[in-house]
Amino acid sequence: MTAASTPPPAPPAPPARPPRRSWVARANLSPSTWIGLVMLSVFVLLGIFGPLLAPHSATAVDLDHTFQGPSGAHWLGTDKNGIDTLSQLLNGARSALLVSLSVVTICATIGVVVGTAAGYLHGLVDDVIMRVVDILQAFPGILLNIAVVAAVARPGLGVLVAALCINGWVGYARVARGQALSLRERDYVQAARALGASNRRIVFRHLIPNLMAPIIIQMTFGFGTIILVEASLSFLGLGPQVDYTWGAMLDQGTTFLWKEGFGYYALVPGLAIAWVVLGANLLGDGLRDRLDPRQRRVRG
Repeated sequence: MTAASTPPPAPPAPPARPPRRSWVARANLSPSTWIGLVMLSVFVLLGIFGPLLAPHSATAVDLDHTFQGPSGAHWLGTDKNGIDTLSQLLNGARSALLVSLSVVTICATIGVVVGTAAGYLHGLVDDVIMRVVDILQAFPGILLNIAVVAAVARPGLGVLVAALCINGWVGYARVARGQALSLRERDYVQAARALGASNRRIVFRHLIPNLMAPIIIQMTFGFGTIILVEASLSFLGLGPQVDYTWGAMLDQGTTFLWKEGFGYYALVPGLAIAWVVLGANLLGDGLRDRLDPRQRRVRG
């Protein structure tokens, strides 16, 4: 009688794959960072689509309906010229977005290129660039901006952006220079130099991509700072000559703060400015913790 054959052992089960984490979990950002990101995203969306959503014109004068309080026709009331406050706020969001994005982008680009060149080339180039930076930083920033804007009879967005960029790039240049001084001694930079790579290739291919983390953090903080400076210049009457910038609205609100039923008007642009600045600061703090290894916190 033939013995029953033993069945072959079953193959081992494949190891269980770990569950895929969502992109939110992979981002590893703190709750306050997400709050800041949402706040800035709301501002950006309103800056893009706000004028399209505005219920009324932001420039049409209606002297029969001045200083009206909130109502069904005008959710946030009207100003001294009868212009809808909500429409002014939404159009002012686009103006603030254009100025802040333009200034931050231009300043970061100039500062990174100039600062990286100074840190990498060192020597005379570094000395000349950093002395220019020192001279620009010796002037109070807002006073220099005022002097530039005040020299133009009717300053527009272009003049305002140029005024803010004159000294806005120096902070980025200092950060980029400090990072470049450290990175220029790294092995991969030395290897690229030994292989005959040009200075331009080393700066743009090896240095700048590896120093962008602190630059991104500074850009986030700079976003809120530019909003404040732009509002300050418009409050002083030195911004774009329109009534719907947030600074101009704040100026009108404080001028007629004594008028009965109009005290809330100054709160509208004030809260909008505070919203953007707080969002930028929350996002900047979170990105600093996430991208800067020296300040990164271990989260459970």
